[in-house]
Amino acid sequence: MDNPNKNPETAAAKTHLLEAAPLAYFNPEFLNSPDGRILRILSEYAEPLSRFRRERIQDTVVFFGSARFACLSEAQQALTILEKPGSATPASRKHQPGGDDADELQATLKRAHAAVEMARYYEDAQKLAHILTEWTKSLPGKRHRFVVTSGGGPGIMEAANRGARDAGGKTIGLNIRLPFEQYPNQYITPELNFEFHYFFMRKYWFAYLAKALVVFPGGFGTLDELFEILTLAQTQKLAKKIIVIVYGKQYWSHVLNLEALADAGAISPEDTKLFSFCDTPEEAFECLKEGLTKYHLQPQKTVPEEGPEIAKTLP
Repeated sequence: MDNPNKNPETAAAKTHLLEAAPLAYFNPEFLNSPDGRILRILSEYAEPLSRFRRERIQDTVVFFGSARFACLSEAQQALTILEKPGSATPASRKHQPGGDDADELQATLKRAHAAVEMARYYEDAQKLAHILTEWTKSLPGKRHRFVVTSGGGPGIMEAANRGARDAGGKTIGLNIRLPFEQYPNQYITPELNFEFHYFFMRKYWFAYLAKALVVFPGGFGTLDELFEILTLAQTQKLAKKIIVIVYGKQYWSHVLNLEALADAGAISPEDTKLFSFCDTPEEAFECLKEGLTKYHLQPQKTVPEEGPEIAKTLP
C-alpha cells in the first residue's frame, strides 16, 4: 500500500537536485588555471611567511653554488670506478661510462677529474656553514639570526645545509620544481623545506630575508643570483646592506672580468667593491662576522615585529 504522506512531486524534485559545487579554494580546475595564477603567486608569499614566523626566523645568510659538485669522497669514488674498476669482473668498456667511444670516455674521465678538483668547494661550504651556525647560535634574541639558506638541492646547496645541521642549527632549503626532478637534500630542517613553482617568488625569499650572500663556484643559476643581488645593491633598491662574499678567486677570475666592465664605463669602479673575494672558510667567516656585526647587530631604536625581517624597498 502506498504511503499516503508521500508527495510524488517532492520525491521527483529530490532526484533532480544538483550536487554541491566545490568551494573555490578546493577547486583544482580553477586553482591550476590561468585565472588562479594570482592565488598561486600569493600562496608562495603567504605560506613561507607563515612558516618563517612560526619557526622564529629573523633573517638569513644565503649560499649559492653549483648543484653538480659532490663531496670529496663521492667524487673520488666516481673517478676510481672510471679509472680502475675494483670489481672482481670489471664491466666491459661498452658498459662503462662513455661506451665504446674512446673520445667520450676521455671526456667522462676529464669531468671526473674536474669533479675531484671542485669537490674542495663542497668541503669548504660545509665547513663555513658549520662555523657560521655555531656563531649565530651564541647570539642573543628570541629569533634565529642569519640562518644558513640554500636552493635546497644537491652540491654546494647540500653542503651548506649539511654544515649548518651538523652544527645543531636550523637551516632552510628553497627548492624549485623543475622538469627534471631536483629533490630536497636530507640536511634541510623539515619545517623549513620549501618548494616553489615560480622562480621570482623563490628569488624574493632569497633576497628579502638575506643579510649576506656567499657565492661559491657555479654555473648559470649561480651567476643569475649573484648579478641579481649585485644589481639590487648597486641600485640601492633594498634598504639594507647585503654582504656579498665571492668564494674562490681563482675560479671566478677565469669566469668574470668586472674590471673590463668598469674600464668600458658599463659600471662604476665603485661597483667592483660591492663584494669581497675569499679563499678559505676562516677568511669568509671573518668577513661575514665583521659585516653582519657592523650592519645588522647594532642596537636598534625600535623593537622589530616578531616575524621574519623582510627588507624594505626604497622608493
